[in-house]
Amino acid sequence: SNAYLLCRALDTIEDEPELNYTEKKKFSEWFVDVVEQKADPSLFSEALAPLLSEGTIPMEHELIRQIDRVIEITHNYDKDYQDVISRCLGIMSEGMIFYQNLKNREGLKTLKELDDYCYFVAGVVGEMLTDLFCLHLPKALSSKREDMMKLAISFGQGLQMTNILKDIWDDQSRGVCWLPKDVFEHYGFDLALLQQGQSNGDFQKGLNHMIGMAHTHLQRAFEYTLMIPSKESGIRNFLLWASFMALYTLKKIHKNMDATNSENWKIDRKSVKQIIVILKMTVKQDFLLKAFFKLTSRGLPKKPIIFAG
Repeated sequence: SNAYLLCRALDTIEDEPELNYTEKKKFSEWFVDVVEQKADPSLFSEALAPLLSEGTIPMEHELIRQIDRVIEITHNYDKDYQDVISRCLGIMSEGMIFYQNLKNREGLKTLKELDDYCYFVAGVVGEMLTDLFCLHLPKALSSKREDMMKLAISFGQGLQMTNILKDIWDDQSRGVCWLPKDVFEHYGFDLALLQQGQSNGDFQKGLNHMIGMAHTHLQRAFEYTLMIPSKESGIRNFLLWASFMALYTLKKIHKNMDATNSENWKIDRKSVKQIIVILKMTVKQDFLLKAFFKLTSRGLPKKPIIFAG
């Protein structure tokens, strides 16, 4: 929970519409220094909080105002835990700063660029979680760490790619596109021609390809989750709830690829409740979990994936 709040603080800096590139770079690097006990969290908060606009949600305003309380908890952890969290935030900060200069309304140049971006903002979180879980459960997971790391990136990247697809039209309205040009050009569509509220068959072919890649990542994330001992239902539910909500979202996008409003691709509360109830009942039963995943993902395309180098 603490690591999540720290990641949200970095996201707040990245997403704040009124901060320019130089300011985002300064505050991102400053925040990493705060986490690494090289800077005062109160001074950081006092400098950033007044600059946040209405474009940042109220709870993120509150997070930045009270970041010193979050940091105090972080600094009470054992050094091994702090080092894992600091590594993640350092990589996230570096990647977010780099991609601030690349974002535009015409999309990223290549699938590799998208893959790198997803690693920086989400895939590295999978690596962090793995190390935190191994520190928490050394006897159960230390021997599995290497195999878990091979799958860990997919947990974060599957969620991030799903969010990118779900938010295509919201991002378009803000003049931003995170889709890869080369994938859509392969299907005969130029992302520079993408217009708010407009979709066509070639665009939907590219979208279908991206759905397939996100599905493959979520399949790997599911395999990763099953490596957690079944008795650790809390950790399993944490991972499963996020993965299945993403899977439900992909299904909704796939069934309504002609939608031109991001709201049409968001899952409703009924679906969220259904996911939680089913997973609470099956969390310790791998056979039932596999059946639920297979049933939920039925009909989704699958595409090969690449990873950041």
